[in-house]
Amino acid sequence: MGLFSKILDKLGFDKEKTEAAEKAKPAPTKTSADAAAERHARIERIKAMRAKESKEVPMVDVSAKLKTMADANPQELNWKTSIVDLLKLLDIDSSFDARKELAVELGCPEDLMDESAEMNTWLHKTVLEKIAENGGNIPMDLLD
Repeated sequence: MGLFSKILDKLGFDKEKTEAAEKAKPAPTKTSADAAAERHARIERIKAMRAKESKEVPMVDVSAKLKTMADANPQELNWKTSIVDLLKLLDIDSSFDARKELAVELGCPEDLMDESAEMNTWLHKTVLEKIAENGGNIPMDLLD
């Protein structure tokens, strides 16, 4: 099971979605420009999906789940801005090696892989976008 599949599993997505995320490995992104174009397309798909309010795609109330988990956690974790805090909140390895593995899994551009802060920023945005793509109700202000 890939790290992103573990994230979906911890958030309560059904097994079918988790398995689909595991199979849907993105092609390696070559540049930051490619990643930006990919991100724009992903945001547009999310907006279109939400505009349809499809009955076929049950939404997982990710925001409420994460807020409840954060309130119950003794650490002050800001999952809205930090990939490390998001992973800690989900009780998933947040080490640099684990984040790098997740970044590779999600197609992080090579030029961001050596720069921890830039990789973390890219990774946080991408994880939230992919959660939303899979039916999670991530607020749009966290995606833009």
